[in-house]
This record gives sequence, structure tokens and C-alpha cells, in this order.
Amino acid sequence: MDKLIITAAICGAEVTKAHNPAVPYTVDEIGREARLAYEAGASIIHLHVRTDDGTPTQCEARFAECIAEIKRLCPEAIIQPSTGGAVGMSNAERIQSVNLHPEMATLDCGTCNFGGDDIFVNTENTIKEFGKKMLELGVKPEVEVFDKGMIDTALRLNKQGFIASPMHFNFVMGVNGGIAATPRDFTFMRDSIPTDATFTVTGIGRAQFPMAVMGIISGGHVRVGFEDNIYLSKGVLAKSNGELVEKAVRLSHELGREIASPAEARRIIGL
Repeated sequence: MDKLIITAAICGAEVTKAHNPAVPYTVDEIGREARLAYEAGASIIHLHVRTDDGTPTQCEARFAECIAEIKRLCPEAIIQPSTGGAVGMSNAERIQSVNLHPEMATLDCGTCNFGGDDIFVNTENTIKEFGKKMLELGVKPEVEVFDKGMIDTALRLNKQGFIASPMHFNFVMGVNGGIAATPRDFTFMRDSIPTDATFTVTGIGRAQFPMAVMGIISGGHVRVGFEDNIYLSKGVLAKSNGELVEKAVRLSHELGREIASPAEARRIIGL
């Protein structure tokens, strides 16, 4: 079994300082949280960016500032910008981060209800457009799937040449409108991807660490961080992304699995 790759999703687009005061907005804060996660054992920093008042943005210049700060503080880390952005953003806004030629970027492979009136829209043409641009720029997509049908879409577009093999998936589990975060549904997702694919598991909210355990014991990889969960345990706010990564590291060590370095992570997922 390969060593465990830990991704830290350090801020997301929706969670705010009102939810947890440690959520980063500024370039300095994003650098701090990336460093704490990296030093705790995260190889990949999944990156959304904000304006200083916390407003989500996909501004290429803001991404460039934040990426430069993360590289200064975490020189070996894999930086994985989001192309999801926030609900309601246009395709032109969302794809900007890929212009910076990161090693990886996210590629959302379907439309999903996000609760209330929020709909995260990813049409087939959007997926093709983003996938084609990543291929052209040599950016490896992390294929974000919130349900089994999104895996089927990704596999079809892989056959059509919009997503290269071997694929790397992220199973996002427990979102309102997406697949539940249960062992049964995790197994269904894992058994639906190609044998040469790698995968990460993301559990939302209270599902973060139960799903991390599923990823650890199955040979997959895990994502933790403020984007998905702000609590270290029930009712206890995490003081940093680093604390969440530290907990994932402890779980992995208890279950007998070593943590991948960034160099090892690059080899495992084919960067």
C-alpha cells in the first residue's frame, strides 16, 4: 500500500471567520495556514482565495500572490488551485487559476445542489472546456465527484480525450445534494473507478474523520481542512488547519500507514 497523501483544503469559498476565527482571508493568513498544514504532514494545499474582507474570488493576480507566499513558506508543497470558485461565478472567472500553470487543479465533473437555492453548475461543455485547457497547459486535474453519476461522466470524457489517464479522483461525500458519507457509499464510489486511478476522500462536516479512516484503510488518500470542516472534535473548534492535519496523521499512524512526503505524493499520483 502506498503512503498516505494528505490534502489540506485551507479556506474554501463559503466558510467564514464567523464560523471559525482562524479561517484565512489575507495573503499572510493563507500562507500561515498552508505552512501549519504542510509542517503537520500535508503534501497538497488545495487553494481557494479571498479578498481581504473574505469575499471569494478567482482573480488570477490574487492566486499568484497566494501561490508565491505558499511557495516561499512551503517550498516542496503541491499547490492545487480550485476551478470551482464559488456558486454563481462564470466559467471565465473560475478557470483563471489554471493560467498560472500549477501542477494540479480541480475539475468538477457534474452539477450539484448545495442546499437552499444554491446550485453548483458544471455542464458537460464546462467540463470539456476546463479539461481541454488543463491538457493544453500540462495541468493534472483532480476529478471532483459528488456522486456516482459524476464518475460516469468523467470516465466518458476520459474516453473522449478531455481527461488523461491515469486519473486522480476526489470523492466529496456528505454534501447536501450529493452522495452520503457512509462506508457503503464510499465502497460504491471506490469500486466505480479504473484500477489504475488514485483517489482522495473528502468527508464534509462531522464526516471528515470517519471518511478519512475509510481512505486510510482502503489504500486511498485523504483531504481535511477548514473548507470542509471547522471542528477538531464535537463542539471543539480547530485552532488551525494544522490541527486537522495532525489528527489525520495520528489516525494514519494508529492504523499502520506512513505519511507521504510531497516528493512521494508526486510519484504516487503521477505529477
